[in-house]
Parts: sequence; structure tokens; C-alpha cells
Amino acid sequence: MKEIKCDNCGHINPYGTEVCGSCGKPFGNEDSSRLLNMRYEGAARRSQTYNKSIIDKIWNFFSSVKVGIGIIIVTLIASSIGTIFPQEMFIPPGEDPATFYAEEHGALGQIYYSLGLHNLYGSWWYMLLIAALGTSIIIASIDRFFPLYKALKHQRVTRHQSFMKRQRIFGTSNVNEVDTTMEKAQGILKKKRYNVFEENGNILAEKNRWARWGPYVNHIGLIIFLIGASLRFFPGMYIDENVWVREGETTVIPGTSGDYYIENLAFTVDFYDEDDERYQAVMEENDEEHIETFHTDAVLYTPAEGSTVGLDQELEEVDRHGIEVNDSFDFDGYSLYQVDYKMNELKEMSFEVEDRETNDVLGSFTVDLNDPDDGYTLDDEQVRIHSYFPNFVINEDGVPSTENNVPDNPGFIFEMEDPDTGDLEHTFLGIQANYDVSPDDEENRYEFSFDGIETNNVTGLTVRKDNTLPFLIVGGSIFLIGLVQGSYWPHRRIWLQRKNDEVWLAAHTNKNWESLKKDIDAISEETEVTTPQDQTDEEHEKSESQENNLHS
Repeated sequence: MKEIKCDNCGHINPYGTEVCGSCGKPFGNEDSSRLLNMRYEGAARRSQTYNKSIIDKIWNFFSSVKVGIGIIIVTLIASSIGTIFPQEMFIPPGEDPATFYAEEHGALGQIYYSLGLHNLYGSWWYMLLIAALGTSIIIASIDRFFPLYKALKHQRVTRHQSFMKRQRIFGTSNVNEVDTTMEKAQGILKKKRYNVFEENGNILAEKNRWARWGPYVNHIGLIIFLIGASLRFFPGMYIDENVWVREGETTVIPGTSGDYYIENLAFTVDFYDEDDERYQAVMEENDEEHIETFHTDAVLYTPAEGSTVGLDQELEEVDRHGIEVNDSFDFDGYSLYQVDYKMNELKEMSFEVEDRETNDVLGSFTVDLNDPDDGYTLDDEQVRIHSYFPNFVINEDGVPSTENNVPDNPGFIFEMEDPDTGDLEHTFLGIQANYDVSPDDEENRYEFSFDGIETNNVTGLTVRKDNTLPFLIVGGSIFLIGLVQGSYWPHRRIWLQRKNDEVWLAAHTNKNWESLKKDIDAISEETEVTTPQDQTDEEHEKSESQENNLHS
């Protein structure tokens, strides 16, 4: 691309420059009365200069404000769709998403799950949208920041007359003493905290240039915030898992890669005192028991140094802590919160076996519902568990199955061998269900019956760890700083140039023009400089005059 040489000052400008970076002469129609676009000081931007290679086209695409707004709209629409039904992480612990959405929300819920919207914020296409938004912000910022920075850093005091005339605020004044007028104006502007620069008797007064970088500071904060949000989907950066621990049980804490284990020593539930007058009104409205708090006595373990990895590895106690709703167990960046509980969950079932032929009781055995053995010995007989269904259901195909591994409705198919015939007998035993499984409907020799049951309490804990929080806090803080910086302080500039016995005044600001006019009025009140015109008002008056003439 050919560079542009200014025929006024000889400065070499990059291709695409609209206003000379040295003297300020506008390129193009010098006699045009159209106001200059001062958004980027007329500097050349890469997106408006190069459009040949594939890199140029990608750069130009993402630097477009329209493209950025389009990506934001699509991202907002996608994010709102993710709130129609709860995301998978917010459904009740232990529920199967494949059946939960259909049962709770019907056909729409099934479609929601089938499309993968139940885990929307971790999906590849949503992450691609976030990446595209971040790319757009970065490229658009770079495309505009560096040209603007160079233009403002190297701006000269003395500007071309076309530059002066095509500012929104411009005026000329005939004065008797140019030097005295310029000196007084300089003093007034310094009192108003302008930075005043002088060159060949001309003045440039500038104030709050730093406010011009507010949108770019804003973008930096937003990028850091997006990085923090994206890091939540990287392993180890963000953990929000649920774990159920039965009384007396020790289990690995999810998300800790086996580095920590938790033991539930005891779980208790405290209820409000029925005799306490403070709660009488609430209790009268609701007959249900009113829980004051529920509490887990927990012990934290870590594998002993040098111990073998596995179920029987040696554990060392790290800490003990009581966990309540508003009192978490914090350790090594992790937090355990009390969120749920289950009282009287089935723990063990005992069964008795009787020989129908002899009416002799062969004995009884006890099954651990959470970790059943394959077989049990009764005197000289062996009982084997052919099939175990912790939460028994009959599926759509009419086949026995289980909803999950929680023993809410346990069902068993026991297997025993008839010592006389050598045939294998099968018996199904469940809650209020006991029948022989025989292809020829013959009665089995051995009869099974319930002989006892044991329960225990289960605590529901949430494990949380958030290493992305510093990114979110820093990004959000920088975003707010940039927002305030760019919103409340305008970048103001006033040019005063001498032309023989005249003083030319031009001014520009990126916002709050009325305040800039008040600063100029202060100069007019104490010097011979007359109040300049707001040329946008003149253009409005001209357009109204032309319309009136047409109507006439």
C-alpha cells in the first residue's frame, strides 16, 4: 500500500490516513465543510487498510463492531436458552438426566436433554461463542487503540486551517492585542486544570486524555472475566460436586483426585422446640416437623505417605470439623457444604431360608445393601446372589432393572442348588414381593423370607473449589474502572491559533459539549475572543431554512 505524503508539512502517513498525523490537514476534498470524524483522529486502521490475505479478512471480520454486536446477541440468546430448565449440575443429586428432564418437564424437557442444552455452558459450541467474543474484543481493541494512541501522542499544537474550520466548535475573533489575548487565555485554561502546550505563539489546551482509554480498559477487564469464566471448564480450576456419605462410611471426596477422603462419624437433625413461643405461629400453620439445623460430624483423611493406592490403602487423619448449613469445612482451597440429608436409608437386610420338604430352617444371612457379597453359606448349603437391583423397577422392555445404586427399593434374585436333583432354583425377593422363579411354575424346595432390617442416616455434601474467582474479581473490577473512566470524564481539547490580527479558536470533546462550551465562555468573558459557533447548530438551521423554502 502506498504511503501518503502531506503536501502541507511533508509528513509521511500510512495508507488509509484521513487526517495528517503532524499538521492535521484533512486528506481528500480540502474545501469540504463537512465536520471531521474525530473518533480515531483520522488515523489509519489496519481493518480499513489491508484486505488481501486470509489473515486480513479474518482481522477485518472480527474488528467489525457489527460482528461483535452480533456475537454478543447470539451469546445472550444461547445463555437465556440455558435458563429455560435447570442445568444438569442443579438437578437433584443422584437423578439420571436422561429420565429427569422427561419426567419433570415432559416432551420439551426430553427435547432439551436430547439437544444437549442440559449442559449448555460446558458445550463446545458455547465455548466457541465465548472464544469468538473474546477474539472480537481483542482484535477490535488493537485495531483502534494503537492508531489512536499514536495520533494523540504525536499531535502538534499548530493545526492546518482546514482542520480548525471543520471542528464542531470553531470561530474567529479580531483582537487588538493578540499576545495579551493569548496570554490571558492560557492563564484561564491553566486555572481550569488544562495541560497547555505552546508552539510558535499558538496554544493547545488538553484535559483528561486518559479518559479516552476507558473503553479499552473496559475491554481488558471483560477479556480477563471471560478467561476466568472459560477456565471453569478446565480440570481442577472449578469444582462443584455432590457426595453422599453414610454414617460410619469413609469415601473419596470428588474432584480431589483421590487426595482427600471424608468420614461421616454421625449425622444429626435438630428440630425447633415445640414449647418455644417464637415458633408457635409457624408450627400451627404447618403440621410438619420444623428442622432447626442438620449437622455432620466429619473427619478429613489423606492417604498415608508410601501407602498402596486402592480400597485398603492406609489413611491419615488431617482434621475434624462439624459441618452445618452455614458452617462449611474448608481445607486446601476446597469447601464442604451441608446441603441435604436422608434419614433411615436401608443399610442391611437379613433373610431366613427354610427347607419346604423337611420344614427345617437352614439358617439366616445378612446382605450389605451397599456392598453385597456374591454368596453366603448356610450350614452345608450355599446361597448365591444371581442378580441385585438396589432400586428395583421393570423397564420399558419388561425386564427387571434398577434406577440407580441407592437401595431405596432393593430386589434380589437368589440362587440355590437342590442337593437331590442338582437343579438350580431361583427366588425373587423384594419389598412386598416374594415368589419362585421357575420356567415350569413348580415350587422351589427352598423358601426365603425377611428376617430383619437395619437403617442408617446419610448426609449430602457439596464439594466446591473455585480457582477462577480471582480472575472474575480482577476482571470485573477493571471493567468497572474502565466504565467509570470512560463515562464520567470527557477528553477536551481547545486550539487557539493566531492568524495576523485574528485569533482562531477550535474545540473538540468526545462527550459533554455543554461543559466544554462553559470553559470557552470563560475565555470569552475575560478576553477579546468572541464566543465561537457550534457548527452543528448552523447545519440544523440551514436544513430547517431549506425545508421552509421548499414548503413555500
